[in-house]
Amino acid sequence: MQHDPEAVMDAYGRDINLHDFGRIASLISPEATFWFTDGTHHGLHDIRAAFETTWRQLENEVYGLKDIAWVARGRFSACCTYRFFWTAEINGNGIAGGGLGTTVLRKEDDGLWRIIHEHLSKAP
Repeated sequence: MQHDPEAVMDAYGRDINLHDFGRIASLISPEATFWFTDGTHHGLHDIRAAFETTWRQLENEVYGLKDIAWVARGRFSACCTYRFFWTAEINGNGIAGGGLGTTVLRKEDDGLWRIIHEHLSKAP
């Protein structure tokens, strides 16, 4: 259950590697906007399409978060920054990458915390 922002990020970081959007959809607000290096994705339908495209293209992809720092935490919103990393295969060749991320969460009308914005970018 998403009773605090930390629990949302823990579940997100764990369940994203199941490559089943249904497992992370409840962690994301229907109104969310995600900024990835390939573009902007608004709403669960677009965000789902972005995730599923990535999972199809990157075989055996493993994604992780580290060094999560909570830069703001209030009664109804929270924001964290982190470093992300991933490994995968394309045509049997190993690849890896990573960068910097920012996630904004808000407490929704049902009392649960959800991701309302995610911004991932390559590390400088």
